[in-house]
Amino acid sequence: MNLRHPLARVKGLGASGEGSHHWWLQRVTAIALVPLSLWFVFSIVGHIGDDHAAALAWVGQPGVALMLMLFLGFMLYHAQLGVQVVLEDYVHSEPVKLALMLIVKGLALVAGLGGILAVLRVAL
Repeated sequence: MNLRHPLARVKGLGASGEGSHHWWLQRVTAIALVPLSLWFVFSIVGHIGDDHAAALAWVGQPGVALMLMLFLGFMLYHAQLGVQVVLEDYVHSEPVKLALMLIVKGLALVAGLGGILAVLRVAL
């Protein structure tokens, strides 16, 4: 006996109502973060010991600025998705859960916009 509504089975919706969409977004961002993280780590290691002017010149390169913005965007979105799952699973009070999710999404948005604007300010 299946207790799920037939429409929910067709749409693939789980208990949270979001179905596999959220799961796929986490996997896609994780896959995108693998090469971006490797690039970021190796780039930073390659610039250890550089002075401030050299670091600004490096971030000012169009390709580097684009990669930094992509890394920042994917990283913050992936983190927000992960924290959302934790909140959905472990916070049982709906008003508290809603407030915490809004705070997490707002912080991710502010951090993302701030980081992207900082990279653009250096690059432009």
